[in-house]
Amino acid sequence: MGATADNGLKVVIVGGFGVGKTTLVRSVSEIRPLSTEETISRAGEAVDGLSEVRGKTATTVAFDFGRITLDARNVLYLFGAPGQERFGFLWDRLFSGTLGAVVLVDTRRIGDSWYAIDRLEHHGTPFIVACNDFGGPAHTPHRVREALDLDPGIPLLDCDARSRESGKRVLITLVEHLQTLYAVQPAGVPTPTSTGVAAENAFRSPELAR
Repeated sequence: MGATADNGLKVVIVGGFGVGKTTLVRSVSEIRPLSTEETISRAGEAVDGLSEVRGKTATTVAFDFGRITLDARNVLYLFGAPGQERFGFLWDRLFSGTLGAVVLVDTRRIGDSWYAIDRLEHHGTPFIVACNDFGGPAHTPHRVREALDLDPGIPLLDCDARSRESGKRVLITLVEHLQTLYAVQPAGVPTPTSTGVAAENAFRSPELAR
């Protein structure tokens, strides 16, 4: 990281078990990401249930971490949260100082995303929703928005967590959404985090779109 960088802008990627959060962090990070994946034990299989995520052999037990340099002064830090509700105690710390979040959704298991959205709304953390492509039945944005009871102002888009270009498009959508929220903030009202001003400047940088 450049010696001039002095603003760390934090984004969290959340969602249900096995929706592709670790994959998304890996695909967009400019550094080799930190991963806390561990092999799923027989005890873990019994607790988490693998019937709908067949072939999954490892799970995140703390968080994933990646980084993208926006410009000479601003760096975007990506944190991928564990998906199981039993790791929910970690989420409060991950949400601390967060600018915004991406809720990653597997449309075959939409209900698994309710917990993540509930926690974000509880913390007052702005978010967007990205539907990861697992090749399941076709879905419509209206159906997903209705199933998740999303506010009309919350962006919803499709993505492929394996694709760097698709992952960057998700982050750019989040950045644009946050910029809009900050732009309508009444005078004198603080932004959601102490890095709000730095974020607003970084959002104008072309680096993320490259």
